[in-house]
Amino acid sequence: MEGQILTVCTGNICRSPLLERVLQGMVDERWGAGTVPVRSAGTMAMVGHPMDEQSAERLAGFGGSADGFVSRQLTRDLVAAADLVLTATREHRAAVVKTYPKALRYTFTVGDFADLAEHLPAEDLPDTDDSAQWVREVTGALAAQRGLRPPREAAAVDIVDPYMRSAATYQLMSDQVAALLPHLSRALTGR
Repeated sequence: MEGQILTVCTGNICRSPLLERVLQGMVDERWGAGTVPVRSAGTMAMVGHPMDEQSAERLAGFGGSADGFVSRQLTRDLVAAADLVLTATREHRAAVVKTYPKALRYTFTVGDFADLAEHLPAEDLPDTDDSAQWVREVTGALAAQRGLRPPREAAAVDIVDPYMRSAATYQLMSDQVAALLPHLSRALTGR
């Protein structure tokens, strides 16, 4: 599928499914339901498990639903099929690239992607109504911006892993994602 986005974390039950469902809602609103498929996977997935209950509660706060979610393991084929891979941490980014080295050019931490999107000149946003082309072009434009701005420390861009931690940690994860949404929306929808 063209225009496909893949989100990645460790267990694929907390962070990446939250990102998957939030981003799916965002791109569906702009491009039409299912036009830009968003999937997720885990580097050490709890294969076959539903979304973590506390993450699902946070997802509901974004207007999303965990219904039907089933975790899956990151594979070479999933990475190769994607046009954009967004990871929860830089460690996950390294794991994705190790799985499929060609993915280096289209794999970002979600925090780094949002940082680059925030500073992308408006004239560098794609000029197309084709959703798949948009995803590919904005990914290329942001990849070209790497190295032009000093990256923030990993601790500043990594999304905290809340699994089996306090409700406050789940809320921190949710707040980190919420802070990135305006920049993700600009990059993925032009809005």
